[in-house]
Amino acid sequence: MNLLIATGNRHKFREISAILKSTRLVMISLKEWGDVPEVVEDGATFEANAIKKAVTLARFSGLWTLADDSGLEVDALGGEPGVWSARYAGEPSNDAANNDKLLRKMMGVVDRRARFRCVIAVSDPNGVARTVSGTCEGTLRNQLRGEGGFGYDPLFVPCGHDLTFAEIPADIKNGLSHRAVALARAVQEWGGLLASGPGRWPE
Repeated sequence: MNLLIATGNRHKFREISAILKSTRLVMISLKEWGDVPEVVEDGATFEANAIKKAVTLARFSGLWTLADDSGLEVDALGGEPGVWSARYAGEPSNDAANNDKLLRKMMGVVDRRARFRCVIAVSDPNGVARTVSGTCEGTLRNQLRGEGGFGYDPLFVPCGHDLTFAEIPADIKNGLSHRAVALARAVQEWGGLLASGPGRWPE
């Protein structure tokens, strides 16, 4: 079955496709659709944003659609940047500026605990959506390390590891990231339904 991945972020699309490669789903990129409705991520939670994206683009495309909203939560900053992770330093989104702002706010802070959180929403073409979530606990470095990944990956060290997400090989990261956890739950709960072809959520 075709599954539209509701993201314009090529890094995220590649990561989701890699994690779901063992399924029978055919991942469709938004880029294959040309002009698509702009979805303003103005929700107060990751769940609200993920549902809004999935439902809007499922109704537009007529395809089952997967969307995610995810970000970094830092304990010492009361959960910042949270839902504002992609736009932490303002518009337009800029990874370097976001990391620089985070490093400045964490300067001299002893408590480096943080987590990546991801909410996955899948919507049928009628706009009925369901969600799952996943987290990855870790700590923050006080300087950027690594050339891989994207976003806050050069600062985040997952628990049980010494390297940042930007230093860890992609196949390893894709097995333990917040997105991997959420997608594994999605496959566990909905894999049979999605693989069976067009249909609707069971009542």
